[in-house]
Amino acid sequence: MEVKISAKDVKNLRDQTGAGMMDCKKALVEAQGNIEDAIAYLRKNGQKLSAKRADRDAKEGAVIALTSANRNNGIIVRLSCETDFVAKGDAFIALATTIGEIALKNLPDSMEALLALPFDNEMNIGDKVIEKVGVFGEKVEVKAYEKLTTAAGEGQVLPYIHMGNRAAVLVAVNLEGPEFVEPGKNVAMQVAAMKPIALDKDGVDATVVKKEIEIGMDQARQLGKPEAMLEKIAMGKLNKFYKENTLLAQSYVKDSSMSVTSYLQSIDKNLTITAFKHVTLG
Repeated sequence: MEVKISAKDVKNLRDQTGAGMMDCKKALVEAQGNIEDAIAYLRKNGQKLSAKRADRDAKEGAVIALTSANRNNGIIVRLSCETDFVAKGDAFIALATTIGEIALKNLPDSMEALLALPFDNEMNIGDKVIEKVGVFGEKVEVKAYEKLTTAAGEGQVLPYIHMGNRAAVLVAVNLEGPEFVEPGKNVAMQVAAMKPIALDKDGVDATVVKKEIEIGMDQARQLGKPEAMLEKIAMGKLNKFYKENTLLAQSYVKDSSMSVTSYLQSIDKNLTITAFKHVTLG
């Protein structure tokens, strides 16, 4: 016997899942009016859609940065989708924010651990994201997760979200106190604008250093410089590379007459950045 599906039931299912009205009605018909079975149907539909769209590019989305009330912990979550239209929707931003809030509360050590955390009483984050593929009609995935923490009394973590959730930064400042919040956020903006690859030269990967030295030597050789001078010239170019690509050595974007380190020391001679995280779309 066919079960009559009321508009109220459809609205209830839509409120719970965010799926379209017609999708909710179809799910309720398939589930003979049972809400839980209808949710399972939508979830399965999402899983099928996710598989069909697995080869699609999900370069749009939202990047969320959140910090704890005591500023000792911070996280960045990137939730990706296929189109800017979906990425800017309230439901998508809300989903990304909720995942970020769960991450901040639990501080998982890996992406796998994040996806395994409970989203609600029904499913974990990974399954919820799969379900939302059916809701949004696009490939949806948690593409990146980063965390940054400081011990109590040893600094604070500050967030910056750039260009309408298209990028996010966390910086760890070594000194606590409200007077260091604005300088820290200014440096977070620097990270978003200048995209440093490391905090300082000690943080640059050895393979990158080797490559830059080789490039510098080859350039000098092509200019006819003596072979005995090549390494010295390459080291000079390497120092320029550090200045352009490591955060503390970069010119400060708001005042190019000083470096980021000089800017921080102008606030407090002991102030510095101990770590940063940067996640972007694309």
